[in-house]
Formats: sequence, structure tokens, C-alpha cells
Amino acid sequence: MHKAILSDKTVRLTAFALLALAAAGLMLPAWVVNNMMFGLARGAAVLGLLVLWRTGLMSFGHGLYFGLGAYAVALSEQWLGLSDFALRIIIAMLAAVIAGFALGFILRRYRDIFFAMLSLAFSMVLYGILVKTEALGSTDGFSVSQTTFLGWAPEGKQVLFTAIIAVCLTLAVLVQMYLRSTLGRLTTAIRDNEIRVEYLGYSVSQAIHIKYVISAALAGAAGGMMAMALGQVDPDSMVYWTVSGELVFITIMAGPGSVLAPFIGAIIFEFLRTYAFEIAPHAWQLIVGGTLLLIIFFLPGGIWSLLERIPLIRRLRHD
Repeated sequence: MHKAILSDKTVRLTAFALLALAAAGLMLPAWVVNNMMFGLARGAAVLGLLVLWRTGLMSFGHGLYFGLGAYAVALSEQWLGLSDFALRIIIAMLAAVIAGFALGFILRRYRDIFFAMLSLAFSMVLYGILVKTEALGSTDGFSVSQTTFLGWAPEGKQVLFTAIIAVCLTLAVLVQMYLRSTLGRLTTAIRDNEIRVEYLGYSVSQAIHIKYVISAALAGAAGGMMAMALGQVDPDSMVYWTVSGELVFITIMAGPGSVLAPFIGAIIFEFLRTYAFEIAPHAWQLIVGGTLLLIIFFLPGGIWSLLERIPLIRRLRHD
């Protein structure tokens, strides 16, 4: 198994890129490290959307699982006093998996715009519950205390940054291994012709259900990491429809070409939004929207299709 992982060129390239990012974080200013943590967290959620997109499905409501993961971290601290990084990630993923597994029985029956809008509807139900429930923080949400590592509370965010990179690398490797498995290879087959897949003896509904739960788990982990990086959870920044919209935006911007693409696209998105807001505080959405239009018109394969033209990346992928 480990030989298969180490021999995979995409895994090697992803590991090289994320380890280089971890090393760069030692020399970069705190605000840049913060932005990269936010980008990596969102990238994990986009990785889940990539799995669905390759199946021909797009969810406009993954803010639901992103928010569940974030709130699981905050509530586990409020109710149980948990602050350990590993436990927080596990709880965030578990909350998202349970919800994704239950809702998957409904969503696996739908396709196209019905799948997208139904997922959005579920996320807005959660948003409404959070806003109206005082015990869940209402519109103010909760603050999240410093994350600890086996009881150790390091100063600064460098350790948290490194831990988030380790989680993102693990998730990327697992998704890459899944996509190379028999069930993973059904992803594009289902998108191309569901009936033919059924004739081959596979259940399309079950396959979509599994992919949906995987994408929910990734979004839950992403929400948990975002809560720890940001130190705050509230309905507007974790569950509102704009959160889901941003994840779809990044998915299109990054492109479906590689498991590394979501992380690159999400980090670029964070810096694009930061600089757009600094340049035009009242019209930053115009800059972000214009960028998406340019990518759709001139780079339909996303940023990854541009990066693939760089000789070094091409060589690392194909050597």
C-alpha cells in the first residue's frame, strides 16, 4: 500500500508543494501565514467538491458541512472543554459524516440543478437554526480558544499552520488513493453514462452516496480547521450561502485536474480577496467576480491547467 502511495506522481508533487509551503511559513509574516491557513482549510472543502464535480454533480450547500465542522469544534470546547487538535478534527469530521450520511439518502436521488439547490436548502435550514437558537450562540456565535497539541499550547500559530498542512496532505493523499481505486474510477464513468455503470453491476446511487459522505467529511474537517485558525465561529462566516458560493467559486477557479489544485486555488482566492478589499473596499466583489469571468473565458480548465504548462510541474508529474 505504502509503495503505491509513494510511487504516485501526484502524491509526490502534492507532498513536495505542501512541505515547501510549510518551510516557507517559517519565514513569512503572520498575516500571510494566517491567509494561507484560511486557504488550506477552504481547500480541503473544495477537495470534496472536486470529487462530486468529477461525478458530474455540484453542491451549492457545502457550507452546511463546513459549518457543522466549525460548530462541532466550538461546541466540543463549550460543553466538553476539548481543545486538542486531533480530537477537534475527528469531532468535526464525525459531525459532518453523520449529517452527510443521513442527507445522502435524499440527495442521491437527484441530479443537476435539483441536487445543487436541494443541498443549498439544507444549508440554509442549519443557518436558520443557528441564528434563532441562543444556546448555539445565535448571530454572535462562539469564540474558539487556542488549540493544544497533546496538552501543549505553543505560542504563535506556526505549529497550528504546520498541523493544518499535515492534515491537508493526508486528506489529499487519501482522496488520490480513492480516485485511483475501482470505486473512485466510477467517478467519471457515472458522469459520462449512469446506465452503463448500472449494467456493469454497480449501484450508482450507492456510489454517489459514498462520494457525498466523503465530500461531507472533507468539508467538516475544513470547517474545523477554519474554526481553529480563525478563533471564532458564527453563522454568517461559516454556514451562510455565501460560504457555499465561495467554495464553488474556488472549485471552478482551481479546476478539477489534480488533488493539489483545490489548495492552490483556495490560497490564491484568499490573497485575491485580501488585495481586492484593500484596493477597492466598496467594490472588491467586482474584482473577484471579474477574475472568475476571465478564468471561465480563457482558462476553462482552471488555474491548474495553466500550472500544468510549467515545465517543472510537468516533469514532476510525469517523471
